[in-house]
Amino acid sequence: MDYKKGRGAQINTHNRFAQNNYEVEDEYLEFLRLNDEDTSLEQKTKFIEVYPKSIVNKVASPDVGMAWSMNPYQGCEHGCTYCYARNSHEYWGYSAGSEFEQIILVKKNAPQLLEKHLQKKSWEPEPIMLSGNTDCYQPAEAKFGITRKLLEVLLKYKNPVGIITKNALIQRDLDILKELNNYGLLKVSLSITSLEEGLRRKLEPRTASVKRKLQTIELFAKHNIPVNVMMAPIIPGLNSHEILPLAKTVSDAGALSINYTTVRLNGQIGEIFLDWLDHNFPDRAQKVKHQIEELHGGNLNDSEYGRRMRGDGKIAEQIRSLFMLARKKYFKGKAMPEYNFEHFVRAPKGQMELF
Repeated sequence: MDYKKGRGAQINTHNRFAQNNYEVEDEYLEFLRLNDEDTSLEQKTKFIEVYPKSIVNKVASPDVGMAWSMNPYQGCEHGCTYCYARNSHEYWGYSAGSEFEQIILVKKNAPQLLEKHLQKKSWEPEPIMLSGNTDCYQPAEAKFGITRKLLEVLLKYKNPVGIITKNALIQRDLDILKELNNYGLLKVSLSITSLEEGLRRKLEPRTASVKRKLQTIELFAKHNIPVNVMMAPIIPGLNSHEILPLAKTVSDAGALSINYTTVRLNGQIGEIFLDWLDHNFPDRAQKVKHQIEELHGGNLNDSEYGRRMRGDGKIAEQIRSLFMLARKKYFKGKAMPEYNFEHFVRAPKGQMELF
C-alpha cells in the first residue's frame, strides 16, 4: 500500500455500527477520480453541512476538567493518529480511520444554537470548552469561520470559554480573544506533543508546525492572554524523553502552566495507530506497543476514570515524576487565572444582532 502523505490514518477501519464493511476505495473516492483526476486523492476533503438541534454538550466524564463542551466540526483534518475522537465518527456512519480526516461535518447553525442556549433562564454562566472532541481551529475553520462566530456570541453574553487547539489559526482571532480576556472570560490550551518537527509531521500531519505553535504562545503572552500547554499524549518510546526540554521551552515562551495525558488507544484507534507505527517506526514499533500496554495493565486502553488519562505502573510513575519536576523547575510562581462570572448578561441590550 502506498503511504498517503499528509494523512495520519493509512487505513479505513470498519465501522462497528455498520452492517457492511466498506473499504477506502468507495463511491466517495470514485467521485474524486471522476471530478479531479489530476489531484492526489489523499489530499481531498469532503465537507458536509449538518444541522444539530443543540451545540452545547454536558460532559459526563469526571476526569476531563470541563463541564460543558462545544464542537463546531465533527471529524478533523489534522489527522492525529492517536486521536480519541476518531471513534465518535462512527456514530455518524463513517469510519474512525481515513474518513475521520476526509469527511468533515460542518455545523453552520452552531452560533444560533449557542445564543439560544445562553438565553435559557435555567442557564447559569459556566465555562464552555471549545473543543471537547475535535479541534475548533482545524483547517475547515479557515473556510467556514464558525469558531469565530461562536466567540462573538460568548463575548456578547460575557460567558467564559476555554479553547484547546493544535493550530496557529487561533492567532486570526486575537482581537476578540483580547476582548474576552479583558473580562476574565478566557483560557487557552495549546497542544504541543513534541518539539521535533519531523515527529510532529508524522504524528499529527496537518497541525501547525512546532515553530508556529511556539510563536502563538509568545504572541498571546505579549497580550497577557493565559496559555496552558498540553503535552498530550505522551507516547513512551516516541516523545516521552522530551518532557523536561518541552516544559522549559514553552515556559520560556510565556506559557503559565503545563499538563499532560498518556496515550490510550481506545476502540478502533489501536488498529489505526499500530498500522501507522509499523509504517513510520518499524525498528521500534513492538517496543512502543509493549510500553503502551505496560501503561494500561497489559492493554492498549484503560477506560477507568481517574486512571485512563495518566496510566498506571512503572512507566506512568516515571512520567508523573518528570512532570512534577518540570513544573517545580520551570513553572514556579506561575498559574492560570480564575474565570470571572460577574459580567454574564442573559439578555444583552443595545447591541446589534450578530445574525
